[in-house]
Amino acid sequence: MNFTLYIARRYLFSKKSHTAINIISGVSVCGVAIATAALVCILSVFNGFEEMVAGLFTAFDPELKVVPAEGKYMAADEGELELLRKNEKVAVYTEVIEDNALLMINNRQAMVTIKGVDDNFEDLTNINNILYGDGVFELHADVLDYGVAGVSVLQQLALSVDFDQPIKVFAPRSGERIDMADPRESFNEEELYSPNVGFMVKQGKYDAHYVITSIGFARRLFERQGYVTAVELRLKPNASVASVKSELKSLLGPKYEVLDRYEQQESTFKIMKIEKLISYIFLTFILMIACFNIIGSLSMLIIEKKDDAVTLRNLGANSRQISSIFMLEGRMISMLGATVGIIIGLILCLIQQEYEVIRFGSQEGAYIIDAYPVSVHLLDIVLVFATVVIVGFVSVWYPVKSFTEKFAK
Repeated sequence: MNFTLYIARRYLFSKKSHTAINIISGVSVCGVAIATAALVCILSVFNGFEEMVAGLFTAFDPELKVVPAEGKYMAADEGELELLRKNEKVAVYTEVIEDNALLMINNRQAMVTIKGVDDNFEDLTNINNILYGDGVFELHADVLDYGVAGVSVLQQLALSVDFDQPIKVFAPRSGERIDMADPRESFNEEELYSPNVGFMVKQGKYDAHYVITSIGFARRLFERQGYVTAVELRLKPNASVASVKSELKSLLGPKYEVLDRYEQQESTFKIMKIEKLISYIFLTFILMIACFNIIGSLSMLIIEKKDDAVTLRNLGANSRQISSIFMLEGRMISMLGATVGIIIGLILCLIQQEYEVIRFGSQEGAYIIDAYPVSVHLLDIVLVFATVVIVGFVSVWYPVKSFTEKFAK
C-alpha cells in the first residue's frame, strides 16, 4: 500500500485524542452525504417530470416531423418528400396542414389552430389513448367533415363532445384585404360536425388551441390545394429515431428541418433543463458549504498530528508527502460522503418509485399524476459523484497546503 495512503487511512479511522475531531469528521461525512443525496433525488425528480411530459406529448406528436426551413408551406409532391414516402424505415407517412382559424357557434367564438391530417393519423400517433366521448375518431364521412377538438376548446365554446349544430370555421382568404363594410366576404367559411369525441392531452398548448380534422377540409379552408405545412412520420419498430433523423437530414438537405419529439417541444424541455441546471448549481453551493466541515476537521487533525509530522520529516518524508497525507484524508472524507450519499439517494428514489410517499395531495386524480415522478439516470449519478469529489478536492487543497507548511517545519 502507498505510504501516504496508508497513513491517511489510519488517521481517518483511528481514534483521536480529542473526541471533537471524531465528531467533526463524522459531521463532515454526514454533511457531504446529505448534500449528495439531495442532488441525486432532485435531479431524478426533474428526470421524472421530463419523461412524464414527454409521455403526454407522445399521444399527439409524431416521432419525426419534417418542416420547411424557410416559410410555412411546401409543395406536397416535391421530390425530396416522395423519397421520404418510399423510405424503408418509415412505417407511416402523414401530410399535415396547420394554420389559425376562428370558430363560432351560439354567439361564442375561439381562436384555434386547425390541424388537417391524413386518414392514417390514428396509425401515426396514440390519439385513441387520449380520446373521450361515445364516438370514434373520424375525420370525415360522405360530405361531412368532423372536428375533434381539445377539451378546453369545447369549454370555451360551451359545448360537449356531442354538439348537434355544426361549428362555423373562418379563415382569411389568401391575398385579400379585409373589407370593413362586410368583413365576412374576406373570409372563407366552412363547417365542422361532431364525431362525438374530443381529446385531452393534459397540456394547454393542445387542449386549448387545437382542432383535428381532415387535410381536405384544411386545404379548402386555407386555399392551399397541393401544399402541406409538415410531413409527420412514424418509424418501423426496429428503427432508431436518432439515426433515421440524421439520415433524413442528409437526404433532404438544407431546405428542410427534421425534428424529433424533443425539438418539436423545444421551449418546454428547454425550460425544464434550465430549471434542472439551476437546481444543480444551488445544491452544489450547499455542497461547498458542507465541505467547510472537512476543512475544520482537517485543520484540527493537522494541529493534533503536528508532532507526527515532525517525526515523519525526520524519518525522511518531505513536505509534499506530509501534505499529501492530509490531502488524501480530505479526499477520502469527500469520497466516503459521496458514496454514502449516492446510496441514500438511490434508496429514497426507489422508495418514491415503489410507494409514492411524497404526493401532490390527498385526493386521487386531482392532478395529472398523484405523486412526484422519479427517474434515475446513470449519467446523473456519475455527474453527482464527480461534482462531490471535485468540490471536495478543491475545497481542501489550499487550507491543507497552508497548514502543513506551517506546522510541518
